[in-house]
Amino acid sequence: MTDPDRPTAPPQTAKPQAERPPGAARSRAAALLDRDHLAVAAGLVGPLVLAAILVPFRADIANTDVALGMILLVVAVAAAGSRLAGYVAALSAATWFDFFLTLPYERFTINRATDIETTVLVLVIGIAVTEIAVWGRRQHAAASRRAGYLDGINDAARAVATGAAPATFTDRMAESLTQLLNLRSCQFQYGIAGIGQPARLRTDGTVVFEAQTYNLRDVSLPEDTDIELLVESGGRLQGRFLMRPEPGTPLTREQLLVAVALADQAGAALAASYPAGT
Repeated sequence: MTDPDRPTAPPQTAKPQAERPPGAARSRAAALLDRDHLAVAAGLVGPLVLAAILVPFRADIANTDVALGMILLVVAVAAAGSRLAGYVAALSAATWFDFFLTLPYERFTINRATDIETTVLVLVIGIAVTEIAVWGRRQHAAASRRAGYLDGINDAARAVATGAAPATFTDRMAESLTQLLNLRSCQFQYGIAGIGQPARLRTDGTVVFEAQTYNLRDVSLPEDTDIELLVESGGRLQGRFLMRPEPGTPLTREQLLVAVALADQAGAALAASYPAGT
């Protein structure tokens, strides 16, 4: 579908505006997975090492003090790794605390009620601090994402205000969209829509492909499917951003709505550069 009133596209029409190496997202995911594996290993082995170090002093140190040391170790692992790493650290801490530091020593039995209570507290508090650490990371990640979204919109607004050339502006917008949605590639195409039958990102933040609505947070589009984001102003088509998502990367509706807002900024800028009737 084309707009007959749309000015002739500039020579940069088919130029890719922003690209990301195909394996970039997978490389980051692999790095995170490696970090989680290290954290799980630390959670498994760390309490054992700490308990073994404390064995020569176990008769002189109160078990409550030792338990606090175990909990601090669990906190460190939970802060650095995943929920699984924290759970493994909590279980390992309770296990080796029982085995090495409660009577009878080096047996998985406990004779004193206070030692039973302390062991259970090590496990329960370890799980609790893990959940707090996971919640804190989620909140921090959400705040960082929102700050990034606002930065992208502010950059677009500044580009409009400074009267950036259309090609420069669309380049900048494509880069912002690539970072926002973790795209493999993104290019702006003047005055066209629907060509190639891509999926379409609608103004309400939903993605539709072949009459089916996709929740990209949970389900990926078919492989090698592009998404088009129409750029309009006052109902007049200016063009589209043709985007290729990185396979397997979840996209939230919040991210998609920010992309729509960026497209609105692009529409206003391009409408100012190509007024109706020119």
